[in-house]
Amino acid sequence: MRLAGTHIKGIGIHLPERMSTESAVAQGLYDADELDLHGITSVAVAGREPAPEMARRAAGQALARCGHEAPDLDLLLYATTWHQGPEGWLPHSYLQRHLVGDGVPATEIRQGCNGMFTAMRLASSHLRAEPGGNAALLVASDNYGTPLVNRWDMGRGYIAGDAATAMLLTREPGFAELLSVCSATVSSAEEMHRGDEDLFPPGITLGRGLDFGARNAEYLRRARNRPLGTTALLEIQRRTLEVVDTALAESGISIADVTRVAFMNVSKEIVEQRCMAALGLPMSRSTWDFGATVGHCGASDQVLALDHLLSAGGLHPGDHLLMLGTGPGVLLSGAVVRILDTPSWLNRT
Repeated sequence: MRLAGTHIKGIGIHLPERMSTESAVAQGLYDADELDLHGITSVAVAGREPAPEMARRAAGQALARCGHEAPDLDLLLYATTWHQGPEGWLPHSYLQRHLVGDGVPATEIRQGCNGMFTAMRLASSHLRAEPGGNAALLVASDNYGTPLVNRWDMGRGYIAGDAATAMLLTREPGFAELLSVCSATVSSAEEMHRGDEDLFPPGITLGRGLDFGARNAEYLRRARNRPLGTTALLEIQRRTLEVVDTALAESGISIADVTRVAFMNVSKEIVEQRCMAALGLPMSRSTWDFGATVGHCGASDQVLALDHLLSAGGLHPGDHLLMLGTGPGVLLSGAVVRILDTPSWLNRT
């Protein structure tokens, strides 16, 4: 989806204090062999801070950084991957009450770790379709420090970190332009994240926890006994490269023009093998060094990387950031961002 004229005017983050993986090993939370194998050094841990409150802080920072007020907004989208509060309650209503008010239409997006990509597509379309549409606030937030999920064992090479991010998209000029957002699905692999669990009653209502590692292992066991085996895994890799090619073509650039690549904050071997090597790029152009210090923060990974690169001087006017993500479904997403100027909040410092 080509998004000419859609700009990023502000971003905000809330990143809790980090807990080292060495400390987790000492406490018996994390396997020492995993520490050496995957290279993740620390993980953001929010303690008892609710995800919606983290979202409020990140969203407030995004608005303050670019001088926008709640009346300027035309849409609020809230991406989540894990439970946010009381069952049946909707977390975006918390931001409506405490931050943006009732005049801003809002909704929650549940597309796993790719929620922000979907939010970008929906927000851009909304701003172009709505008469006088000016600004949309996109937010993602999760706290995995709950029963029924073990952040230290989310699957091979994955440790869950807690964080919130926010992005303000506008039709006005901003510090960056969102050139393209693309996605593809490989629904034949949806069982990877389902395993052999019954669809009803939902496991969480029976006290059954989330274990993607076990579900994936069950999927592979079954797949090996089928005629087409694990060909869906090859299809995921092929479709990922298609998403990249489409996003680059829609942005009018080639892979050689990509300055940095923001993939999910997972283990070094996953980032290197599934992402950077497949793109023919060195790890030095990834954001893994940063990602290895915060963990896989749900739908927030790519915006966290963008904020980090801007703050650390890793992106300059004229540079391009390629964002990539994979989520249950299987949903594959990509986006290209062109940096136009140094963000105003960095100029102030």
